[in-house]
Amino acid sequence: MQSTKLEPGEIARAACVYVAGHRGMVGSSIWRRLERLGFTNLRGRTRQELDLLDAEAVGRFYRDNKPEYVFVAAAKVGGILANDTQPATFLYENLQIQNNLIHGAFKAGVRKLLFLGSSCIYPKYAPQPIPEEALLTGLLEPTNEWYAVAKIAGIKMCQAYRRQHGCQFISVMPCNLYGVGDNYHPSNSHVIPGLIRRFHEAKVAGHSTVACWGSGSPRREFLFADDLAEACVALMSRYDEEAPLNVGAGADITIRELAEAVREAVEFQGTIEWDASRPDGTPRKLLDCSRIRALGWKPSTSLEHGIRLAYRDFLEQQHAGAPR
Repeated sequence: MQSTKLEPGEIARAACVYVAGHRGMVGSSIWRRLERLGFTNLRGRTRQELDLLDAEAVGRFYRDNKPEYVFVAAAKVGGILANDTQPATFLYENLQIQNNLIHGAFKAGVRKLLFLGSSCIYPKYAPQPIPEEALLTGLLEPTNEWYAVAKIAGIKMCQAYRRQHGCQFISVMPCNLYGVGDNYHPSNSHVIPGLIRRFHEAKVAGHSTVACWGSGSPRREFLFADDLAEACVALMSRYDEEAPLNVGAGADITIRELAEAVREAVEFQGTIEWDASRPDGTPRKLLDCSRIRALGWKPSTSLEHGIRLAYRDFLEQQHAGAPR
């Protein structure tokens, strides 16, 4: 294809679309994308309005609202520390959420569902870049295997409902994500929002150094959440296969290089000290995105620009009260 963008297909703009997790970083990005495209019949519920751990409540929501399309962007998420210290919570809650949403969509006759997984589903020592076929070919990274097992179950559940019931359920596997609406918690955030908060607080306090976990040598790939949202909305109408589809930036950098990029964006003038006693996680994680590239999509937000947008979001959240 000549185009570098995967354009959305002809889903009626008046179709009822449910975005599960619409207040989260990914869900809110999908919501904004749908609004920009002119969708007028969107459904979203906060955790207080709809407990996704409650199968009966989810069933009632489906019956009352009758969504035609569902984006499953709701999940229990967190960084290495949160995954490592709350394995039961991550496994149980993610299994419950996706089971209720996927099975509920089947029972309600939803036309199509898109399940958002994670690149952590792939083996710790998968070939690089990681093709979709690497799924279940090796051991997982121990620090987030509970979350990964739940996400693998979600992929397999979508495949099972396709095979047994003919459901149009698809799965998308993004790389590490960041963006507007991220979680900047000091202990359970992911790497970019965690670094943003750490460097900002050090700058404000006038500290001369910032401590970062690990050796800084692992390589990671990062995608701005709005770019993922653009791909997901298009794939909802353009992709209909059983195999999960990788969505990534197409390039990776070391955590040390990432920390320097965040330090520059925040304008912290001090130095970085690396604590090698802390875990590094998977040595490298770069997705093979040749399949989605062949469909005509690639991201449009550079990492440098995306980090600046994320820092601005952090400052806006801080000004509004406290960062998420």
